[in-house]
Amino acid sequence: MAVPKRRNSKTRAAKRRTHYKIRLSSVVKCKHCGAYKRPHRACPSCGEY
Repeated sequence: MAVPKRRNSKTRAAKRRTHYKIRLSSVVKCKHCGAYKRPHRACPSCGEY
């Protein structure tokens, strides 16, 4: 099995991980009560899907 010859520096590892960020989840208004909820989920206030 292949083994790395040298250890990656912290900077190089961080450059590789720049895309591992958390995205903000989108929110939509509930058609039933008008509260904000995440899409394709039941509304936390009224329970409507």
